[in-house]
Amino acid sequence: MQISSHFDSGNIEVIDASNPHRVLLAMRPDLKSHHFQWFHFKVDGLTAGQRYGFSLTNAGQSAYSHAWTGYNAAASYDQSNWFRVPSRFEDGALNFELDASASQVWFAYFEPYSRARHDWLIDQALSKADAELFAIGKSIEGRDIQLLRISRTPDAQRKVWIIAQQHPGEHMAEWFMEGLIERLQRRDDVELNTLLASADLYLVPNMNPDGAYRGHLRTNAAGKDLNRAWQSASETESPEVFFVQQQMRRVGVDLFLDIHGDEEIPYVFTAGCEGNPGYSPRLEQLEEEFRSRLVGIGAEFQTAFGYPRDEPGQANTTLACNAVGMEFDCLSFTIEMPFKDHDDT
Repeated sequence: MQISSHFDSGNIEVIDASNPHRVLLAMRPDLKSHHFQWFHFKVDGLTAGQRYGFSLTNAGQSAYSHAWTGYNAAASYDQSNWFRVPSRFEDGALNFELDASASQVWFAYFEPYSRARHDWLIDQALSKADAELFAIGKSIEGRDIQLLRISRTPDAQRKVWIIAQQHPGEHMAEWFMEGLIERLQRRDDVELNTLLASADLYLVPNMNPDGAYRGHLRTNAAGKDLNRAWQSASETESPEVFFVQQQMRRVGVDLFLDIHGDEEIPYVFTAGCEGNPGYSPRLEQLEEEFRSRLVGIGAEFQTAFGYPRDEPGQANTTLACNAVGMEFDCLSFTIEMPFKDHDDT
């Protein structure tokens, strides 16, 4: 048996692979950070028909150790079709077994969104969704951060911003962006065309390419949590946020959605700006309308489960949602999707 993680978004350390029924592994912390929870590794040399067992021994020390209960690992034999593997969190370790049906398998915390697929997605947006490459920023390690604009009406007044994967381990965020860009390719979508008659879209499909490539959970290559950098962004330690803020101030923001994944809650939900200084009845009404419309159309969204709401004036304004909502006095949400299976479906 050979276990490897030296590839895009790979993360694992082998402690002891002598017993194929209980291979002992550990998740590697983010560079210059104590955070860890993301894992992604490949196992070669399996014998079809045999059972293998794996134990992530440091799961109990991870960033969100309470979230392993009810979680099942993701696996794939071809890196295209992924399925869940029944998993158990016990004695501080995440344990799972697999009855192998091929000689190699990949395991991951969630279905990864690779950099190669990201490059394909940008090409799809430019060639099939009428997107333009509005601006390009650079990560610490020199990877492109593409800002796409979809503008189909010259006199559109509204500016809608959607960014994804500030936290690099939250790969569902770029899968969300792929779904959005796929929908933008439809020419007969009445609802979408109505939106684009009055609004331009500004999309950043991946805010943290370095962290995603390195197999990080929360941080960029400088060990910075980008979603805690919106009051102190710098060109040296958080150039990803610095770039997006510059572009926002250049064109303005009327609606901001920051796409994330949540480790613990098995539902789709939003977090708003109710704790911001200057939060007004107008913003409260906009937030309520946004949520109620999603519920009303039967979207995979609900309002019963989510984060506790901030008290007035007690918001953490270093978060993107709160910082953008406050600076531009606009409707601003964090959209959270689960690492676990979605309980409603």
